[in-house]
Amino acid sequence: MFFGSKNQLVGLDIGSRAIKVAEAQETKKGWVLKKFGLIDIDPGLIEEGVIKDPQAVAGNIRALFKQTNIRKNHVAISIGGYSVIVKNIPIQNMPEEQLHESINFEAEQYIPFDINDVNLDFQILGVDEQNPNQMNVMLVAAKKDMINDYINLIDLAGLSLGIIDIDAFALQNVFDLNYDDSEGNITLIDIGASKTSVNIIKNKASVFMRDVSLGCNQVNNRIMETINCSPAEAEEIKLGNKSSKIEPEVLNNICRSVFSDWTDEIRRAMDFFYSINPDDEIKKIFLSGGGANMAEFRDLLAAQSGTEVLPINPFQKFTVDDSMDKDYLKQMGPQAAIAMGLSIRKVDDK
Repeated sequence: MFFGSKNQLVGLDIGSRAIKVAEAQETKKGWVLKKFGLIDIDPGLIEEGVIKDPQAVAGNIRALFKQTNIRKNHVAISIGGYSVIVKNIPIQNMPEEQLHESINFEAEQYIPFDINDVNLDFQILGVDEQNPNQMNVMLVAAKKDMINDYINLIDLAGLSLGIIDIDAFALQNVFDLNYDDSEGNITLIDIGASKTSVNIIKNKASVFMRDVSLGCNQVNNRIMETINCSPAEAEEIKLGNKSSKIEPEVLNNICRSVFSDWTDEIRRAMDFFYSINPDDEIKKIFLSGGGANMAEFRDLLAAQSGTEVLPINPFQKFTVDDSMDKDYLKQMGPQAAIAMGLSIRKVDDK
């Protein structure tokens, strides 16, 4: 088998508060992380996945590539949020070619958008265990205007777009690469600035996936409401920098309230899984995104779910280039997960 970087894509995770980039290479000895970097972006440039200021975001992407000295320009990106729908649906058994012809009709009853306004894709997961006359299909729908906005953004940044993935799929791919099958049923949760993705995996296949409009910005917004400060100041306070404007107990109460909202939403997803799979047990929860580093949230989620909760390490099966700061990577691991999942994609991937 030939290994090389010719068909390797650079992973570019475009978030609403930070943009992450990762360059990896597959070799005969395994995966090597060549470069990783992050750049913060101003609040309001991207809101709930919608690009409000393409020129400014493109400028940040160019600055990040210059900062990390990444010379490749062929990238993989991912999208998520309310403009993306991912569902596992039962469909009458049929050849894949026939499903290609009928997928619009099959999808209409599951998609809350006009079918003409979305791009559709699907993956056949196999025969339904409960009904051998049906097969399970993972249906993915993304609004065309959102896809076009991201295509235009990449063009503005002077890059070439290879793949548009889904956030949760990128996270699942990097988990599969770094962790073995003995983990059992697991839940992957990505807590970003404005969106939380929940993906429950059974036998290495996603059985439940949901994006909800909850994230770290909730903490910032409540801080701003309490002390009437700027978004930048609220971010500093959230990250632990003390301020005379807010009492520690008031800040703790804000965090506990937000963490409780996150935990309630995650528990609802897990309860749904258990209602369909009463004999199964979710062994572990792996967290990614900025919320993964909040120890109080991890402890609350572990207590409420009765499940071990761990921050994901997307680098553990990678050899790290000597030029990289390993302490920095350890700190940034959960936030790097989606970019790392995108970095292992290749030009000819489905």
